[in-house]
Formats: sequence, C-alpha cells, structure tokens
Amino acid sequence: MDKAFIKGLRLIEALAYSDGPRGVTELAAELELTKSNVHRLLTTLSMHGYVRQDPRHSGYELTTKIWELGSQVIRRIDLTSVARPAMERLAALTGETVHLSTLDETDVVYLDKIESSHHIRAHTHVGQRAPAYTMATGKAMLAQMPDSYLERFRYKLEAFTPTTITTMDALYRSVDEVRRAGFAQVPHGEWREGIAACACAVLGPQGDLAGAVGVSGPDLRMTQEKLDAFAPHVVEAARKISAALGYIEPDRSTS
Repeated sequence: MDKAFIKGLRLIEALAYSDGPRGVTELAAELELTKSNVHRLLTTLSMHGYVRQDPRHSGYELTTKIWELGSQVIRRIDLTSVARPAMERLAALTGETVHLSTLDETDVVYLDKIESSHHIRAHTHVGQRAPAYTMATGKAMLAQMPDSYLERFRYKLEAFTPTTITTMDALYRSVDEVRRAGFAQVPHGEWREGIAACACAVLGPQGDLAGAVGVSGPDLRMTQEKLDAFAPHVVEAARKISAALGYIEPDRSTS
C-alpha cells in the first residue's frame, strides 16, 4: 500500500469537507501528520491543479478539478442509461453489434455494448480502449473537436492493418469527410482487420461532445452498401440520445 498516496487522499477528503481554506498546522493536527509532510503533499497537489492557496489568508482549498473528474464519471453513467433505448432499437434494426463510446485523450473507451444476433461478430468488451483515429466512433468524435486536437496524434499514428491511417494529412482528410457527411464509416478494419463500422457523435446539452454510438461487424457481411443503409439509423440513434441528454438541434429553417 502506498502510504503517501493514502495520505494525499485523506488530505483531499479533509479539504473537501472543509467550509473554507485550511492552514498547514490545522490540517496536520487533524490528520495526525507532520507539518512538513502536509506541506509537501499540498505542494504536489497544487502542482497538479487539485489544490490552490487562497491569497487572502494563505490557507489551502480544493480547485474544481475534483468536481470536473466527478462530473465526467456522472456524465458517463447518465449517458449509458439514457442511450440504452436508442441502442436497443439500433441493434434491432441492423442486427449488428452496437457500441456506445467516449473519447479519452487519444483513445476510444467502450461504455456500453449490445451484441450482434449473428454468430460471427466483432469481439469487444465494455471498458476496452482503442486508438480513436482507427475507429468509426473515434472519428465521429474527433470530427466534433477543433483541428488543434488532432495534433495529439502526430506521433501516435501506428499502423495496425493495411488500411490504418498513418499520416496527419490522411487523418485531417478523414475527419473532414466525417464533418461533411455527419457520420463516420470504416469499411475495412483500421484497428482490427475484417471489421466494418458506422458511427455518429452524441452531443450534450450545450452541444459539447458526450460520446458516440455506432454499429460494427465483419466487413464480409457489412459491405459498403450495408454501411450506407445503416448510416441513417445510426444518425437517428445519435440524435435521440443527444435529445435525451438535453441537446436541442439548431433550427436551420430560418437561416
């Protein structure tokens, strides 16, 4: 057990339950630690953005970073429960595996999954990660981000299959195509060979990225014709989930 880590967690808890900024001496007495130990922990937490020193009376308090982390967890929990009805309908319409994903830095993380009714299907599991630039759900989400976000991939474009994107120019072109179409397609596996997929981004109340929903299966069964036929269903599922999260699509009829 990492004693320093445990002490840091106890310190965070003490600050979280405090009514205002706390001093080093006060915290040391409460936690039964030395003042030098508490000061060292506070310095480390400050360096990483979790704690700040109040300039008015030199006490320490938590920043909103803890809240930001907690809100991400809550949003994911809410997203999975809200998305389920639309995912189930999408699975019934397509007969293929349906995924709900989120974007974590340069990875896609699977939040939920409904298995295909077919014996041969895409093998994935909830909690699994995959490089976002290789996945339909990943590309759908990257299309919602500014171009500057794509620079995170500049030194990470590893080839996993013959069709994997390996240059920044190709990544920018691929993301632009998704923006124009309104959904992403991967006709031939870019992370795992033989897998085709179609996905669309899910938006939160303020139009912010919440995740992506998509269908996937063997490319021998999910041909380009099938992908094109599935695309409207995927987009509709994303719209329903976005609406359930509180997103209101802008009225373009007056523009």
